Amino acid sequence: MLRRFIQYYKPHKRLFIMDMLASLLVSVFAIFYPILTRLMLNDLIPNRNYRMIVAAGLLMLGLYFLRLLLNYFIQYYGHIMGIRMQAEMRSQLFGKLQTLPFSFYDNHETGKIMSRLTNDLMDIAELAHHGPETLIISSLSVILSIIYLWTIHWGLALIILACVPLLIAVSLVTRKKMRLAFQESKKAVAGINASLESSISGVRVTKAFTNQDKELEKFEVQNEAFKSASKNAYRQMAIFHSSTSFITDIFNVVILIAGGMFMYAGKINFADYSAFIVSVNLFLNPINTLLRFMEMFQNGFAGFDRFTEVMDLAPEADLEGAEDAGVLSGDIEFRNVSYSYNEGQDVLHDVSLKIKAGCKYALVGPSGGGKTTICHLIPHFYEVSEGDILLDGRSIRTLTRASLRRNIGIVQQDIFLFNTSIRDNILYGRLDATEEEVIEAAKSANIHDYIISLPEGYDTVIGERGVRLSGGQKQRLCMARIFLKNPAILILDEATSALDNTTELLIQQSLDRLCEGRTTLVVAHRLSTIKNADEIAVISEGQILEQGSHEDLLALDGVYADLYRKQFREEL
Repeated sequence: MLRRFIQYYKPHKRLFIMDMLASLLVSVFAIFYPILTRLMLNDLIPNRNYRMIVAAGLLMLGLYFLRLLLNYFIQYYGHIMGIRMQAEMRSQLFGKLQTLPFSFYDNHETGKIMSRLTNDLMDIAELAHHGPETLIISSLSVILSIIYLWTIHWGLALIILACVPLLIAVSLVTRKKMRLAFQESKKAVAGINASLESSISGVRVTKAFTNQDKELEKFEVQNEAFKSASKNAYRQMAIFHSSTSFITDIFNVVILIAGGMFMYAGKINFADYSAFIVSVNLFLNPINTLLRFMEMFQNGFAGFDRFTEVMDLAPEADLEGAEDAGVLSGDIEFRNVSYSYNEGQDVLHDVSLKIKAGCKYALVGPSGGGKTTICHLIPHFYEVSEGDILLDGRSIRTLTRASLRRNIGIVQQDIFLFNTSIRDNILYGRLDATEEEVIEAAKSANIHDYIISLPEGYDTVIGERGVRLSGGQKQRLCMARIFLKNPAILILDEATSALDNTTELLIQQSLDRLCEGRTTLVVAHRLSTIKNADEIAVISEGQILEQGSHEDLLALDGVYADLYRKQFREEL
């Protein structure tokens, strides 16, 4: 894991080396103060060498000024390096998310995914910057200080070193518990983000049903989980820091007693003893810094673990040798297709159907019967469990997903629009389209007149998920996107079920125009909208119960006829 983390420094090698050199010099400069202190106490002050005393002071002032510049470089450019690494990881993670299958998003909440892109990567950036420089400055300071302490009095230095294993043992025992606790804290933060994303996205529904208290109650569950996880994490951190601080305090006590005894025995003079006491902090301070660094290390690596967890997921991958689909004519065939979202729970079971190019094929039946699943399998959003799906006689497994999906247009009940301009939302159908083609697509969808009536026309920003548009306007904007894409296969998954009858009639004109010359698969609850379909299939519990034209199914007097009579009575 550490080796993998280090790989992210490679593109910033030059800046990293300069940062480390600056850290190295800061460590070296720190040793000068105790050295000059000992020199003054042993030589300059007893010999009244005032000129050298002033020169030593000015030397230290100059070194401190250099250290000021070095610290500025470390703080500024070190953080710049961390930000660049963070941005690189965020780009990689976002790119990875674009390649993951639908099943990943079925099982992961949006807020928790966002937490990996924000909070976790912030902690990684802090570790990327402060980690190496802290290790270099502190480790080198420890080495230099112990060498210097040895030159003053090897016996006292040996006593200091003898105490270090105790400090390491306590650190290792408490560090593991702290790491696990901070991982749980990360998960709790992700839970809060997921709760926030859900509540904010649904705030209009919350207000409409005056359920603010219920949302607050749901949020508090996640908030309490975060408090509990954080409480445990900080308890473990407090145990870690208090225990290690106690051990370092013991160092001072040991030196105080041992140094006093050595001085009493005449084995060290007052100046050296004073210099040793001053220099002990030169040894203890970086030790304490390294111990405090463990908190940052735990946070950063907990975030990196979550980062690599997503990066290591298998992306959607085409079969080796998969071909470009080219321009499809639109023949669709399901051969004994079975599919389950979860092991052992079939959503589709042994489904077989044929849709000829240019035909309109409708799927009807109760909710949860498998209609939408069929729609999702054709663009290869999921892998079938058994059987095969063929387009123009070729298995979709043998076609690249990108080329396959270029041939398919989908209009769903829940329209998703981006918080950008109307033009950009239409262009999503084909990014290289001209302005004239965008306008023509809008006209075909019967929304051009509305767009040009707006003060900013096609540059109008429509708000998050198209909140500034009505349901019918969203649908027509989506259809304009499909007109621009001009696919061979069109999937209408309950495209008008959320609209009122009047709006549906207006939209239906655009839909009829959109269906012309395309293979069209329609999922509908309102049977009146699919009476003219070339063929209708009744789906229930993952199986096709009946197939045929509207007239054939009525004559059969089975499930479809019963559904039609019930719906006809309701509409009356």
